[in-house]
Amino acid sequence: MIGTIVAYALGMVHFSSVSEASWLSIAQPFYFGIPQISITAIITMIIVNIISMVESTGVYFAVGKATEQKVEQKQIVSGLRSEGIAIMLGGIFNAFPYTAFSQNVGLISLTRIKSRDVIFAAGGIMVVLGLLPKLAAITTVIPNAVLGGAMIVMFGSVAASGISILSEVDLRKGNNLIIASCSIAVGLGSATLPQMFDQLPDFAKMLLQNGIVSGSLTAILLNLFLSKQETQTGSLEKIQTSISR
Repeated sequence: MIGTIVAYALGMVHFSSVSEASWLSIAQPFYFGIPQISITAIITMIIVNIISMVESTGVYFAVGKATEQKVEQKQIVSGLRSEGIAIMLGGIFNAFPYTAFSQNVGLISLTRIKSRDVIFAAGGIMVVLGLLPKLAAITTVIPNAVLGGAMIVMFGSVAASGISILSEVDLRKGNNLIIASCSIAVGLGSATLPQMFDQLPDFAKMLLQNGIVSGSLTAILLNLFLSKQETQTGSLEKIQTSISR
């Protein structure tokens, strides 16, 4: 609020969006048309959502770390199921897919408020803002410079939470160091230089240009391949030991 007030004094705040917004708006289901069956789109969205599930699982563990609670399989399954329901509702009401946002982990770490009542209240506020566009438009007058200042701390705390989770992994054991380093490098490379995939088909380009997707795929594939290789190596060593005996 202080940042916005200072920005207003500097002439950086404009209320044109507020004056142009309507007072009341009711979302019309399937505004962009009735759903159609497209095998290509279905396969694409399945892959995207699988990657999103990987990302959300990481967010759940980060939230557990921030709230000092142990995250078990039951919580992960419930969270992913909730996201699936939210995505279907979002599709009906013309919205983007809903997934667990890592920014919220940063908010929990910054505010140290861990009550679920805050989530319920925030959901209610979002519903009100959706019904009253003029009120919602007030939030858009915040200048990018003010938002950027808040994002520095928020996204930095997200990165710190990820580092904290990764620090619990024994990187000296097996091929964990290779898996972690390669997946991080590939993910950062894809996010920094997405144009490297411009010559690929649109389907592959859409997936690989996303750093989270490319990094997650790299981690999954390396884990499957190197874990299998490690198992085979361990079995071979056991056979050699038995023969020696």
